[in-house]
Amino acid sequence: MSNQQIIIAGGNIKPMTGEPEFTGSILVKDSKIAKIMKHSAAEVDEDEESAFREMFGLSTEEPVHIVSARGKWVLPGFIDAHCHVGIGEEIYQHEGDDLNEMTDPLTPELRAIDGIHPEDEGFRDARLGGVTAAFTCPGSANVIGGTGVVVKTAGRVVEEMILRDPAGLKIAFGENPKSVYGEQKKMPMTRMGTAALLRQALVDAQNYREKLEQGQKDLDKLPERDLGLETINLVLDKKIPLRAHAHRTDDIMTAIRIAREFDVDLVLDHCTEGHKIADVLQQYGYPAAVGPSFTNRAKVELKDKTFSTPGVLNKAGLKIAIITDHSVTPIEHLPLCAAMAVRNGLEEEDALKAITIWPAEILGVADRVGSLEVGKDADIVVWEGKPLSFEATPHTVLINGLIVKPE
Repeated sequence: MSNQQIIIAGGNIKPMTGEPEFTGSILVKDSKIAKIMKHSAAEVDEDEESAFREMFGLSTEEPVHIVSARGKWVLPGFIDAHCHVGIGEEIYQHEGDDLNEMTDPLTPELRAIDGIHPEDEGFRDARLGGVTAAFTCPGSANVIGGTGVVVKTAGRVVEEMILRDPAGLKIAFGENPKSVYGEQKKMPMTRMGTAALLRQALVDAQNYREKLEQGQKDLDKLPERDLGLETINLVLDKKIPLRAHAHRTDDIMTAIRIAREFDVDLVLDHCTEGHKIADVLQQYGYPAAVGPSFTNRAKVELKDKTFSTPGVLNKAGLKIAIITDHSVTPIEHLPLCAAMAVRNGLEEEDALKAITIWPAEILGVADRVGSLEVGKDADIVVWEGKPLSFEATPHTVLINGLIVKPE
């Protein structure tokens, strides 16, 4: 459906702003939330178009499409704060695998946007499942894998989908870099090697920045451009965070140790054993994108995985997001991951925050998505059934004010 005025009429609205849920209607105009009106279900006949026009001050000449939400739940679109949708395509083997450039352990110059295929079936699954935005990034084969991007899950080309680019620099600790480069008989073969390579890359970027500053005063001292070091300097300047793949407690602490040494921002991705050291992590306050937990113990680092981790970290005062790591867990199962966290101790309201406003804040896009507020992007999902219940299904999905479900 073309971008037009849409009224989400008479639903049970959970704005995810901290305000309690209420019955009301939402006017969508020009891809944004234009107005939100509170009213009781009895105040307006859902079949009476003129009543909704009057409520929002629309003339009879203005085209409007009404989506009945009576008896349904209306929430902002869900956000997956760490996945690989569009880069590691599900139905392909080599052809659609653009996840890891396993030729050099340090590849900060790589950009996820150059590997994303908008026609990946994962995007369709996401939006039909109520997931309207995601942070997608390179894999964890390299110590530094490249930059990730926050995208909407609908669009013909990547440029139509971007919310924030770059949105973080992917780094990886633990077994993955060891196994990839250990087999090649090159560094890193150990956790010490991984940390050393990362530290040296950060130091190299500091030195490069100093040379750039000198070159501004004396052009003869201006260094040749280095795209990788330029990217790392975005981290050093706190324009983007490090996104640290870390499962085990020792790897989590190494990520924190290095982030503190270089005074950079950090997001702990996976944080699988974070529940073991929640009191320690509380001292540092770095946010955690937790998951995937809907998977088997495919490697030793997942030995103690549990759906209780989000709740434990949340109670320790850490900002959390629940993630799928798609395609490890299919992205459309993000609400089921949140429901399992509730089953294992996370409050339901906090579980919803962990797939809406909190990931938006962690990803630096809360000014546009993550809650239902006037002026924000019209990424809205109308749910049949309570969103984290097993029976819940998206009835209508809007992304940028366009109805993408039903298709």
